[in-house]
Amino acid sequence: MFDIAFSELVVVALVALIVVGPERLPKLARTAGHLWGRVQRYVNNVKHDINSDLALEEARKLKSDLEQQASEIEQSVQEKSRALEQQAAEIERNLQADGLTLEQHILQARYKKPGADEAGAPSIPPEDPPK
Repeated sequence: MFDIAFSELVVVALVALIVVGPERLPKLARTAGHLWGRVQRYVNNVKHDINSDLALEEARKLKSDLEQQASEIEQSVQEKSRALEQQAAEIERNLQADGLTLEQHILQARYKKPGADEAGAPSIPPEDPPK
C-alpha cells in the first residue's frame, strides 16, 4: 500500500527529532504507537463484522434454499400419495364390482393353483423353442 523505504523512515525520524526535540520524542512515539494499535484494532473489528454479516447472509440464503427444496419434496410426496389413494380406491371399486372384498381377493390370489388361469383351468405351458 505505502511504499516507504528505510532511508525515507530515517529522514522522517530525523525531522521528528529536530521538530519535536529529544525530550518529547519518546512520549510522541509511544502515543503514535497506541494510536496505530487502536487503528489496527478498529480495522480488524470492521473486517470481523463484515465477515460475520456475509456468513449470516449465506446462512439465511442456504436456509431459504433448503426450505424451498423441502416444500417441493413435500408437494411431490403429497401428489404421489393422492395418486396412490386414487389407484387404491379404483382397485377397491373394481373388486366391489366383482362382488369381492379386498380380503377375499387376497385369499383367492394366495391360494390360487400355480399353472391355472383365472377360471381355475390348467394353463398350457409354452412350447420349447427349437434348438
